[in-house]
Amino acid sequence: MHGLCSCVPHAMTFHELFIEPFTEFSFMRYALASVVFLALSAAPVGVFLVMRRMSLIGDALSHAVLPGAAIGYMIAGLSLPAMGLGGFIAGMLMAFFAGIVSRFTELKEDANFAAFYLTSLAIGVLLVSLGNNSVELLHLLFGSVLAVDLDSLRLMGGVASCTIIALAVMFRPLLLESIDPLFLRSVNGRGGLWHVAFLILVVMNLVAGFQALGTLMSVGLMMLPAIAARLWVKSIGALMLVSAVSALLCGYAGLLLSYHHPANLPSGPTIILFCGVWYLLSVLFGAQSGIVVKLLRKRHRAIHVK
Repeated sequence: MHGLCSCVPHAMTFHELFIEPFTEFSFMRYALASVVFLALSAAPVGVFLVMRRMSLIGDALSHAVLPGAAIGYMIAGLSLPAMGLGGFIAGMLMAFFAGIVSRFTELKEDANFAAFYLTSLAIGVLLVSLGNNSVELLHLLFGSVLAVDLDSLRLMGGVASCTIIALAVMFRPLLLESIDPLFLRSVNGRGGLWHVAFLILVVMNLVAGFQALGTLMSVGLMMLPAIAARLWVKSIGALMLVSAVSALLCGYAGLLLSYHHPANLPSGPTIILFCGVWYLLSVLFGAQSGIVVKLLRKRHRAIHVK
Protein backbone atom coordinates (compact mmCIF):
# COMPACT_ATOMS: atom_id res chain seq x y z
CA MET A 1 0.00 0.00 0.00
CA HIS A 2 2.14 2.87 1.19
CA GLY A 3 5.40 0.96 1.53
CA LEU A 4 6.10 2.79 4.78
CA CYS A 5 8.41 0.12 6.14
CA SER A 6 10.91 0.63 3.32
CA CYS A 7 11.55 4.27 4.18
CA VAL A 8 11.71 4.09 7.99
CA PRO A 9 15.35 3.95 9.06
CA HIS A 10 14.81 2.52 12.55
CA ALA A 11 13.29 -0.77 13.60
CA MET A 12 9.53 -0.44 13.92
CA THR A 13 7.94 -0.95 17.32
CA PHE A 14 5.09 -3.34 18.08
CA HIS A 15 2.63 -0.44 18.09
CA GLU A 16 3.85 0.86 14.72
CA LEU A 17 3.66 -2.57 13.15
CA PHE A 18 0.37 -3.96 14.46
CA ILE A 19 -1.78 -1.13 15.83
CA GLU A 20 -0.85 2.24 14.29
CA PRO A 21 -2.21 1.47 10.76
CA PHE A 22 -5.70 1.09 12.24
CA THR A 23 -5.52 4.08 14.57
CA GLU A 24 -4.09 6.44 11.94
CA PHE A 25 -6.24 5.65 8.88
CA SER A 26 -10.01 5.29 8.69
CA PHE A 27 -9.86 3.10 5.55
CA MET A 28 -7.83 0.53 7.51
CA ARG A 29 -10.42 0.56 10.30
CA TYR A 30 -13.21 0.03 7.76
CA ALA A 31 -11.23 -2.80 6.18
CA LEU A 32 -10.68 -4.47 9.55
CA ALA A 33 -14.37 -4.11 10.44
CA SER A 34 -15.32 -5.74 7.13
CA VAL A 35 -12.97 -8.64 7.88
CA VAL A 36 -14.58 -9.06 11.33
CA PHE A 37 -18.10 -9.15 9.85
CA LEU A 38 -17.13 -11.61 7.11
CA ALA A 39 -15.24 -13.86 9.55
CA LEU A 40 -18.20 -14.02 11.94
CA SER A 41 -20.74 -14.85 9.24
CA ALA A 42 -19.07 -16.42 6.19
CA ALA A 43 -16.69 -18.78 8.02
CA PRO A 44 -19.44 -20.60 10.02
CA VAL A 45 -21.49 -20.91 6.81
CA GLY A 46 -18.40 -22.47 5.22
CA VAL A 47 -18.34 -25.10 7.98
CA PHE A 48 -21.80 -26.31 6.96
CA LEU A 49 -20.78 -26.27 3.28
CA VAL A 50 -17.83 -28.55 4.12
CA MET A 51 -19.99 -30.85 6.27
CA ARG A 52 -22.57 -31.14 3.48
CA ARG A 53 -19.84 -31.82 0.87
CA MET A 54 -20.83 -28.64 -0.97
CA SER A 55 -17.47 -26.85 -0.97
CA LEU A 56 -17.28 -26.49 -4.74
CA ILE A 57 -20.93 -25.42 -4.88
CA GLY A 58 -19.95 -22.44 -2.73
CA ASP A 59 -17.28 -21.60 -5.31
CA ALA A 60 -19.82 -21.98 -8.12
CA LEU A 61 -22.27 -19.62 -6.41
CA SER A 62 -19.55 -17.03 -5.93
CA HIS A 63 -18.98 -16.99 -9.70
CA ALA A 64 -22.73 -16.88 -10.36
CA VAL A 65 -22.93 -13.55 -8.52
CA LEU A 66 -20.80 -11.84 -11.20
CA PRO A 67 -23.35 -11.42 -14.05
CA GLY A 68 -25.95 -9.97 -11.67
CA ALA A 69 -23.39 -7.57 -10.20
CA ALA A 70 -22.30 -6.66 -13.75
CA ILE A 71 -25.88 -5.87 -14.79
CA GLY A 72 -26.30 -3.74 -11.66
CA TYR A 73 -23.07 -1.94 -12.55
CA MET A 74 -24.22 -1.32 -16.14
CA ILE A 75 -27.52 0.13 -14.90
CA ALA A 76 -26.38 2.20 -11.91
CA GLY A 77 -22.57 2.31 -12.01
CA LEU A 78 -20.65 1.44 -8.86
CA SER A 79 -23.84 1.43 -6.78
CA LEU A 80 -23.62 -1.09 -3.95
CA PRO A 81 -27.42 -1.65 -3.61
CA ALA A 82 -27.84 -2.23 -7.36
CA MET A 83 -24.81 -4.53 -7.65
CA GLY A 84 -25.69 -6.36 -4.43
CA LEU A 85 -29.31 -6.94 -5.47
CA GLY A 86 -28.23 -8.04 -8.94
CA GLY A 87 -25.67 -10.44 -7.50
CA PHE A 88 -28.18 -11.91 -5.04
CA ILE A 89 -30.80 -12.48 -7.76
CA ALA A 90 -28.22 -14.04 -10.10
CA GLY A 91 -26.93 -16.39 -7.38
CA MET A 92 -30.42 -17.54 -6.40
CA LEU A 93 -31.45 -18.03 -10.04
CA MET A 94 -28.44 -20.26 -10.65
CA ALA A 95 -29.19 -22.32 -7.54
CA PHE A 96 -32.84 -22.62 -8.62
CA PHE A 97 -32.09 -23.67 -12.21
CA ALA A 98 -29.38 -26.13 -11.10
CA GLY A 99 -31.90 -27.75 -8.75
CA ILE A 100 -34.61 -27.87 -11.44
CA VAL A 101 -32.29 -29.43 -14.04
CA SER A 102 -31.01 -32.05 -11.57
CA ARG A 103 -34.60 -32.96 -10.64
CA PHE A 104 -35.74 -33.54 -14.23
CA THR A 105 -32.54 -35.02 -15.71
CA GLU A 106 -29.98 -37.65 -14.73
CA LEU A 107 -27.35 -35.02 -13.98
CA LYS A 108 -26.37 -34.49 -10.36
CA GLU A 109 -26.72 -31.05 -8.74
CA ASP A 110 -22.96 -30.48 -8.52
CA ALA A 111 -22.56 -31.10 -12.28
CA ASN A 112 -25.29 -28.58 -13.04
CA PHE A 113 -23.69 -26.04 -10.69
CA ALA A 114 -20.40 -26.45 -12.58
CA ALA A 115 -22.10 -25.91 -15.94
CA PHE A 116 -24.05 -22.87 -14.77
CA TYR A 117 -21.17 -21.23 -12.94
CA LEU A 118 -18.81 -21.42 -15.93
CA THR A 119 -21.51 -19.92 -18.13
CA SER A 120 -22.28 -17.24 -15.53
CA LEU A 121 -18.62 -16.27 -15.20
CA ALA A 122 -18.26 -15.90 -18.97
CA ILE A 123 -21.46 -13.82 -19.20
CA GLY A 124 -20.35 -11.58 -16.32
CA VAL A 125 -16.90 -10.91 -17.78
CA LEU A 126 -18.40 -10.14 -21.20
CA LEU A 127 -21.01 -7.77 -19.72
CA VAL A 128 -18.41 -5.77 -17.80
CA SER A 129 -16.04 -5.78 -20.79
CA LEU A 130 -18.73 -4.13 -22.91
CA GLY A 131 -18.06 -0.98 -20.91
CA ASN A 132 -14.40 -1.05 -22.01
CA ASN A 133 -13.25 -0.47 -18.45
CA SER A 134 -10.75 -3.05 -17.27
CA VAL A 135 -10.38 -1.29 -13.91
CA GLU A 136 -14.03 -1.89 -13.03
CA LEU A 137 -13.76 -5.50 -14.21
CA LEU A 138 -10.81 -6.04 -11.87
CA HIS A 139 -12.78 -4.41 -9.06
CA LEU A 140 -15.69 -6.81 -9.58
CA LEU A 141 -13.45 -9.87 -9.91
CA PHE A 142 -11.04 -9.15 -7.05
CA GLY A 143 -12.69 -6.40 -4.98
CA SER A 144 -10.87 -3.86 -2.86
CA VAL A 145 -11.12 -4.30 0.88
CA LEU A 146 -9.37 -0.94 1.37
CA ALA A 147 -12.15 0.80 -0.58
CA VAL A 148 -14.90 -0.41 1.75
CA ASP A 149 -17.12 2.49 2.85
CA LEU A 150 -19.85 2.90 5.46
CA ASP A 151 -22.59 1.65 3.13
CA SER A 152 -20.61 -1.54 2.47
CA LEU A 153 -20.02 -1.97 6.20
CA ARG A 154 -23.73 -1.60 6.91
CA LEU A 155 -24.48 -4.29 4.34
CA MET A 156 -21.84 -6.63 5.80
CA GLY A 157 -23.01 -5.95 9.36
CA GLY A 158 -26.63 -6.60 8.39
CA VAL A 159 -25.75 -9.84 6.60
CA ALA A 160 -23.57 -10.96 9.52
CA SER A 161 -26.40 -10.31 12.01
CA CYS A 162 -28.97 -12.11 9.83
CA THR A 163 -26.59 -15.04 9.30
CA ILE A 164 -25.85 -15.50 13.01
CA ILE A 165 -29.56 -15.35 13.91
CA ALA A 166 -30.52 -17.68 11.03
CA LEU A 167 -27.83 -20.22 11.95
CA ALA A 168 -29.05 -20.19 15.56
CA VAL A 169 -32.61 -20.87 14.39
CA MET A 170 -31.67 -23.47 11.75
CA PHE A 171 -28.80 -25.10 13.64
CA ARG A 172 -30.48 -28.43 14.53
CA PRO A 173 -32.19 -29.14 11.19
CA LEU A 174 -29.08 -28.06 9.25
CA LEU A 175 -26.92 -30.33 11.38
CA LEU A 176 -29.35 -33.23 10.97
CA GLU A 177 -29.55 -32.75 7.21
CA SER A 178 -25.75 -32.61 7.00
CA ILE A 179 -25.28 -35.82 9.01
CA ASP A 180 -28.38 -37.91 8.21
CA PRO A 181 -30.69 -36.40 5.57
CA LEU A 182 -32.69 -39.66 5.25
CA PHE A 183 -33.66 -39.50 8.92
CA LEU A 184 -34.75 -35.88 8.56
CA ARG A 185 -36.99 -36.86 5.64
CA SER A 186 -38.43 -39.82 7.55
CA VAL A 187 -39.64 -37.54 10.36
CA ASN A 188 -41.01 -34.99 7.87
CA GLY A 189 -38.24 -32.54 8.72
CA ARG A 190 -38.67 -30.45 5.53
CA GLY A 191 -35.10 -30.98 4.41
CA GLY A 192 -35.72 -29.21 1.09
CA LEU A 193 -36.86 -26.05 2.88
CA TRP A 194 -33.74 -25.94 5.06
CA HIS A 195 -31.57 -26.59 2.00
CA VAL A 196 -33.06 -23.61 0.17
CA ALA A 197 -32.77 -21.39 3.27
CA PHE A 198 -29.13 -22.41 3.61
CA LEU A 199 -28.40 -21.58 -0.04
CA ILE A 200 -29.93 -18.13 0.54
CA LEU A 201 -27.49 -17.64 3.44
CA VAL A 202 -24.57 -18.68 1.24
CA VAL A 203 -25.52 -16.24 -1.53
CA MET A 204 -26.11 -13.42 0.99
CA ASN A 205 -22.62 -13.85 2.41
CA LEU A 206 -21.03 -14.03 -1.03
CA VAL A 207 -22.81 -10.82 -2.04
CA ALA A 208 -21.66 -9.13 1.18
CA GLY A 209 -18.08 -10.23 0.56
CA PHE A 210 -17.72 -9.39 -3.11
CA GLN A 211 -17.34 -5.63 -2.45
CA ALA A 212 -14.31 -6.35 -0.27
CA LEU A 213 -12.82 -9.44 -1.88
CA GLY A 214 -14.44 -9.63 -5.33
CA THR A 215 -16.53 -12.41 -6.81
CA LEU A 216 -13.48 -14.65 -7.34
CA MET A 217 -12.03 -14.25 -3.84
CA SER A 218 -15.09 -13.88 -1.58
CA VAL A 219 -15.53 -17.64 -1.32
CA GLY A 220 -11.94 -17.98 -0.04
CA LEU A 221 -12.65 -16.48 3.38
CA MET A 222 -15.73 -18.71 3.57
CA MET A 223 -14.13 -22.03 2.63
CA LEU A 224 -10.41 -22.11 3.47
CA PRO A 225 -10.73 -21.49 7.26
CA ALA A 226 -13.62 -23.98 7.44
CA ILE A 227 -11.64 -26.66 5.58
CA ALA A 228 -8.58 -26.07 7.77
CA ALA A 229 -10.69 -26.25 10.95
CA ARG A 230 -11.67 -29.85 10.12
CA LEU A 231 -8.01 -30.80 10.58
CA TRP A 232 -7.91 -29.41 14.14
CA VAL A 233 -11.24 -30.13 15.85
CA LYS A 234 -14.28 -32.39 15.45
CA SER A 235 -17.32 -30.90 17.19
CA ILE A 236 -19.51 -28.52 15.20
CA GLY A 237 -19.25 -25.74 17.78
CA ALA A 238 -15.47 -25.95 17.84
CA LEU A 239 -15.38 -26.04 14.03
CA MET A 240 -17.36 -22.82 13.78
CA LEU A 241 -15.24 -21.12 16.44
CA VAL A 242 -11.88 -22.17 14.97
CA SER A 243 -12.95 -21.22 11.43
CA ALA A 244 -14.18 -17.77 12.50
CA VAL A 245 -11.07 -17.01 14.59
CA SER A 246 -8.67 -18.22 11.89
CA ALA A 247 -10.53 -16.20 9.22
CA LEU A 248 -10.24 -13.11 11.43
CA LEU A 249 -6.51 -13.63 12.08
CA CYS A 250 -5.78 -14.28 8.39
CA GLY A 251 -7.71 -11.13 7.47
CA TYR A 252 -5.80 -9.08 10.04
CA ALA A 253 -2.44 -10.46 8.89
CA GLY A 254 -3.33 -9.87 5.22
CA LEU A 255 -4.26 -6.25 5.87
CA LEU A 256 -1.00 -5.61 7.74
CA LEU A 257 1.16 -7.20 5.06
CA SER A 258 -0.56 -5.30 2.23
CA TYR A 259 -0.14 -2.07 4.22
CA HIS A 260 3.54 -2.45 5.10
CA HIS A 261 4.84 -4.18 1.96
CA PRO A 262 6.72 -1.84 -0.40
CA ALA A 263 5.23 -3.54 -3.51
CA ASN A 264 1.68 -2.32 -2.73
CA LEU A 265 0.23 -5.83 -2.52
CA PRO A 266 -3.55 -6.04 -3.16
CA SER A 267 -5.22 -6.68 0.17
CA GLY A 268 -7.91 -9.17 -0.95
CA PRO A 269 -5.58 -11.76 -2.52
CA THR A 270 -3.12 -11.26 0.36
CA ILE A 271 -5.84 -12.17 2.87
CA ILE A 272 -6.78 -15.29 0.89
CA LEU A 273 -3.08 -16.19 0.58
CA PHE A 274 -2.80 -16.19 4.37
CA CYS A 275 -5.87 -18.44 4.49
CA GLY A 276 -4.12 -20.77 2.05
CA VAL A 277 -0.94 -20.82 4.16
CA TRP A 278 -3.06 -21.61 7.25
CA TYR A 279 -4.68 -24.48 5.34
CA LEU A 280 -1.26 -25.91 4.36
CA LEU A 281 -0.02 -25.66 7.95
CA SER A 282 -3.19 -27.42 9.08
CA VAL A 283 -2.65 -30.20 6.54
CA LEU A 284 0.79 -30.78 8.03
CA PHE A 285 0.25 -30.17 11.74
CA GLY A 286 -3.53 -30.38 12.35
CA ALA A 287 -4.24 -32.02 15.71
CA GLN A 288 -6.96 -34.29 14.33
CA SER A 289 -5.70 -35.52 10.98
CA GLY A 290 -2.57 -33.58 10.02
CA ILE A 291 0.06 -35.55 8.11
CA VAL A 292 2.81 -35.07 10.73
CA VAL A 293 0.45 -35.91 13.61
CA LYS A 294 -0.72 -39.08 11.84
CA LEU A 295 2.86 -40.20 11.23
CA LEU A 296 3.77 -39.58 14.88
CA ARG A 297 0.74 -41.54 16.09
CA LYS A 298 1.56 -44.39 13.73
CA ARG A 299 5.14 -44.46 14.96
CA HIS A 300 3.98 -44.32 18.59
CA ARG A 301 1.64 -47.29 18.06
CA ALA A 302 4.42 -49.25 16.32
CA ILE A 303 6.74 -48.68 19.32
CA HIS A 304 4.05 -49.86 21.74
CA VAL A 305 3.35 -52.99 19.69
CA LYS A 306 7.03 -53.93 19.84
